[in-house]
Amino acid sequence: VQLQASGGGLVQAGGVLRLSCATSGRRFSNYVMAWFRQAPGKEREFVAAISSSGGRTDYGDSVKGRFTISRDSAMNTMYLQMNSLKPEDTAGYYCASRPVATMVRHRSGYYYWGQGTQVTVSS
Repeated sequence: VQLQASGGGLVQAGGVLRLSCATSGRRFSNYVMAWFRQAPGKEREFVAAISSSGGRTDYGDSVKGRFTISRDSAMNTMYLQMNSLKPEDTAGYYCASRPVATMVRHRSGYYYWGQGTQVTVSS
């Protein structure tokens, strides 16, 4: 499984961005998918996860109510809609997947990772 994140950029506080994670491999629909982020000097932080069916989602407390995770199995793509962006959202954003049904928040639970896309929010 290969993951390719895109959609990052520079935006002002209060703005919006939509990240995409394109995947290869036939088993995308069977995998739990997630987004993590990492700011310089900080540990990689859980952002959101979505079940294989798309019916269940989970969000980190710092993004709940502002970010929305979704997936399109026909397109083998996962998305992260980010609204009301804040300077503290500035980080490299990474997509990840795990080939089991349970959703977890710790990065060690994810087997496959994309290369990351940078999001910078100016104040």
